[in-house]
Amino acid sequence: MNLRLNSEFGTLKAVLMHRPGKEIDRLTPYNKELLLFEDVPYLEAMQKEHDVFTNLIKETTGATVYRLNELLIQTLTDRDILEKLMFQALQLNNLTHYKDQILDRLSTAECAIALTAGIKVHELKRKIPNLSTNELMDYAFIIPPSPNLYFQRDPMAITPGGIIFSSMKMEGRQREANILKAIFENHPDFKSQVNQLFPLNGQSTPPNIEGGDIIILSKKAVAIGNSERTDAKAIYQVAKALLAEGTVERVYEVHLPERRNYMHLDTVFTILDENLVLTYPDALNSVLQTSLYTLKEIQEDKVHIKRQVLQESLLTVLEREIPHLEILHTADGNPDYSMREQWFDGANVFAIGPRRVISYNRNKHTNNALRNMGVEVLEIPSSELSRGLGGPRCMTMPISRSKI
Repeated sequence: MNLRLNSEFGTLKAVLMHRPGKEIDRLTPYNKELLLFEDVPYLEAMQKEHDVFTNLIKETTGATVYRLNELLIQTLTDRDILEKLMFQALQLNNLTHYKDQILDRLSTAECAIALTAGIKVHELKRKIPNLSTNELMDYAFIIPPSPNLYFQRDPMAITPGGIIFSSMKMEGRQREANILKAIFENHPDFKSQVNQLFPLNGQSTPPNIEGGDIIILSKKAVAIGNSERTDAKAIYQVAKALLAEGTVERVYEVHLPERRNYMHLDTVFTILDENLVLTYPDALNSVLQTSLYTLKEIQEDKVHIKRQVLQESLLTVLEREIPHLEILHTADGNPDYSMREQWFDGANVFAIGPRRVISYNRNKHTNNALRNMGVEVLEIPSSELSRGLGGPRCMTMPISRSKI
């Protein structure tokens, strides 16, 4: 499997997903903000919706669906990797002194649950009755849960030139990226195919970048959102690595306004075919500053790139990169419906092939507009999945697509 993608819409062959688990049940009205979540979903209904999504992908594309939990357990059979991930997870609360006791008493599968769903003091005491936890209350988390883990798009990105492993803005989400990095660097299905573009070798605290900000515009161009979650410095480093690798010729840095509905670039627009983009009304025109990175020269292993500030909207950039561009607005531009459907990520559909998308059933006006453009829209139930405020694209990490 060649871990490179040259489009956002080539027919899907393999995808990584995470079925929501116990980490969602850890959410309460009192801790949800702390755990970077917006609501308290009903787990069993959420799992049913996610199962419909997973089965729909398999039935309509025949793609392999990799499950994060299975890959994680398989990866954790290597004791060194298990120790490293457990240390990183405990480090967040300065509780690394519990590492050896946890590893001695928990099975590999239990460790995988602890790394995704977290573990509380009283749960650990059941396993280790003589555990000394004087400094902690019984219901405190020794390892906090990762309820955002079902959004698999954020912790990494696969580009035409290789893989970007995210450096998450929110410290509480870094474990998601650490888990994916450990899997891809060590699992026999992937490790020989990884060409890591970011972080750079030896970077202990890389600047922030998240997968939802990275969109493949064409075989030769990638756009990266400069957002509340992705820094200019990280974009520069990724642009340098991508341009030096040689497949990509242009990297665009897209400056997003600091507003909730512009959290990542993929909440602003998604590409559904070689000439079709879905966005919400006026979003492309309201992004007014874009910078273009190109390769200047490579001299004795030193890479020099050129940055050019383009005083033009994102729409103009897309029109130049995508010939005969057609733009569809969420809810076909109706301001009331568009605002409502954008809240539930109307523009964040998942392309499983050219003009074939999976969308939330609640975004019915957007779905009808897509069908009127000749797009095949497959709907999934979304009462609970949508509560995390991320769409079908956010929940999927495409690993392999047909080349365009």
